[in-house]
This record gives sequence, C-alpha cells and structure tokens, in this order.
Amino acid sequence: MTETVLETRDLAKSYGRGANRFDALKGVSLSIDRGESLAIVGKSGSGKSTLMHLLALLDRPSSGQVLLNGSDAASLAGATLNRARNQTFGFVFQQFFLIPNTSVLDNVILPLKIAGIATRARKKQAMEALDSLGLADKAKNNATDLSGGQKQRVVIARALVNDPSVIFADEPTGNLDTATGGVVEDILLNLNRERGITLVLVTHDAELAGRCDRSIFVRDGLIVTQEQHS
Repeated sequence: MTETVLETRDLAKSYGRGANRFDALKGVSLSIDRGESLAIVGKSGSGKSTLMHLLALLDRPSSGQVLLNGSDAASLAGATLNRARNQTFGFVFQQFFLIPNTSVLDNVILPLKIAGIATRARKKQAMEALDSLGLADKAKNNATDLSGGQKQRVVIARALVNDPSVIFADEPTGNLDTATGGVVEDILLNLNRERGITLVLVTHDAELAGRCDRSIFVRDGLIVTQEQHS
C-alpha cells in the first residue's frame, strides 16, 4: 500500500501586484508517494522550480495547500518549520552553494550543526556520508578547490547527512559535463532505489526524467501531462 509523503491541493503562487503580477503557479494538485522518484519537467519560466520550492517548504503559496505526511504545512512556522525542513529534507542544487574557504567536512557538517547535534556525533555522521560517496580522503580539502563532480558529491553528502526522507534536486547535473552528470544521476537514483529516499528532481533533461518512476510536465504554471515509467 502506497503512502503519500507530499501533496499539493490547488497550489497557486503569484509575484507582484496589479499590472506587474506574475502567476508562477495557477492551481497545481499533486501527490508524491514515499519512496517514489519524480521528475518535474518544464522550460525556463514554466513554474517547475517554484513548485519545488513550495513542496520543500522554502516558500509559502499564495493560495492552496502543501501537506507533509498528511498535515497542512501552513501550521508550521519559525523554529518548527526550520526543524521540519532540516529533519525531513535534503537539498541538491545546480549551483552547489558550498561555503567558500571552508573544508569539505565542515560543509557537510552544517545541517547537523543547525540541528544541534553534538560535535563528535556530527563529525562521525559527516565522515560516514563522505565515505559513502567516496570522498572521505577529501574531508580536509577546501570545498571550492574540488572538481565540479566532486563538489556535487559533497552537496549530495550534505543532503544525506541528516538521513532525510526526501531529497530535492534542482537541475543537479546542469553545471556538469555529460559523463560526470551521469555519475551524479546514478548516485541520486541509487539512493532512491536502495535506501527508499523519495527523490524529487527538477530538470529539463528528458533522458534524466525518463529514468525516474514518473514525470510531470509543467507549462505556464500548470501540470499539462504526466508519464509513468516502468
């Protein structure tokens, strides 16, 4: 029996007012099952990244609902909201967002520090995450001195360190060459299939989308079609 981890009901998001108003989402209803891999596909400006930000509770909708494990996320605020995001979600972004002039280990430790995990425990968890991605030997390196593929693996280690139930990945291979991008895709999809982590990918890459369990196609702020993959 499938269990819904995230759900949206008639979700809408607008920016600006009056003549300057832009409707990024126009009423999106969507359910994501626990352990599913879902690709959100669309061109630039389609609303796909807005949808991901709302699903990840990084932004508030103008109207409609986001439900996390069946509860309306609108009831979360302040420290409770931050804790829910920190404990439930991992994030992998195209731009890496690594802290410059800081070690790989300290970058991976950051979510644990925010969560208030004790120093020794967080170092152990961070090293385990790095080791699982073949980066234990890079722990003391400056994070910004790594190759693009190594940086993205550090970002994945940071996303994994809190043992999230959902990973959001926004164009995770956008800054990588084809071969390195393929490695990163494999890592993310293996985490989904082997660990049961729900994976929500935003991409314009049809080939990557086809490797997920399901794709939804967004255009002009609406889901226009869906595809189930074998």
